[in-house]
Amino acid sequence: MNKLLETAMNFPQTEIWNDSCSCAELQYALDNGACGATTNPVIVGNVLKKELSQWEPMIEELILRHPEATEDDLAWMMIKAMGQKASLLLKPEFERTRGQRGRISFQTNAKYYTNAELMIQHGEELAAVCENSQIKAPASAAGIAAYEELTYRGISINATVSFTVAQALATAEAVERGLRRREAEGLDISAMHPVCTIMAGRVDDHLKKQVADQKLLFPPEALEWAGVAIVKKALKLYEQRGYRTKLLIAAFRNPYSWHCFIGDPVILTIPHDWQLRINHSDFPVEDHHEFQVDEATIRQLETLEEFRKAYDEQGQCPEDFEHYGAFTKTMRQFLDGYDDLVRLIRGYKVK
Repeated sequence: MNKLLETAMNFPQTEIWNDSCSCAELQYALDNGACGATTNPVIVGNVLKKELSQWEPMIEELILRHPEATEDDLAWMMIKAMGQKASLLLKPEFERTRGQRGRISFQTNAKYYTNAELMIQHGEELAAVCENSQIKAPASAAGIAAYEELTYRGISINATVSFTVAQALATAEAVERGLRRREAEGLDISAMHPVCTIMAGRVDDHLKKQVADQKLLFPPEALEWAGVAIVKKALKLYEQRGYRTKLLIAAFRNPYSWHCFIGDPVILTIPHDWQLRINHSDFPVEDHHEFQVDEATIRQLETLEEFRKAYDEQGQCPEDFEHYGAFTKTMRQFLDGYDDLVRLIRGYKVK
């Protein structure tokens, strides 16, 4: 039995998602125990380039059918179409679990990350694409405000561009406020499935760059554990406080992002190449719910200010979120990825 299917069967509380909207990759993931999928501007652009022969006729048809549409309009038509097609593969699981699994995440326009109202409006638009949608928006101060309102409106959110314990807690509190508002009005929440992503591997990347830039002599192996330590701490606080948001681990850089969370009530969104690596590995599928990064490694990491900002419960206030190094780098990549997608569409429209 493949490792991911063994994980899903033996530890159903640990959800596996496909980190792509490619239907071929999603089918492989579903055959190996996955129950969800996620996208972002970079992922959509990469899938489109990789499977261009499959999607090219749709691009050309949309341009013919909508001659007045801008490049941005056409880009979002493609994002919705690709997500909607992938959602059909997940729909049976969505119906079987009454909304608790089988969702695909759509990400709001990255350009809106400082404007809560625009994120809310776009989130509602994307939520209407398919019944089993999940709406992603960056965990900026504006994003936190948007999560509460989207939750109140009955939309399951997925906080993204999130790296720190403080962001995870602010997200969970915003979701709780939205859920309580619905409950106070007698509105149903039974099918809602809010999620908060922590991009664990991108924290590792950020700290490695900080160490290199500052020319510090630092144990390299400790830097591989930073993201794991942050997620484990956030998860402990989530369990203690009874939050109804589920943590999602993203940005795989090493096998710890899978192996150390087997048995945890979390979601692992795994790129296709990492799924193949895991399935062909000899790592044992064992319960690691009680696993914590050792104290000696934590003490080493705590000598880094950027780790303390991410690890400490009070390490950041919401106004700080969008200025954290991993946040700014990721937002630039998402914005650039969206621009690349628009340029690809332009190649078909302007000729």
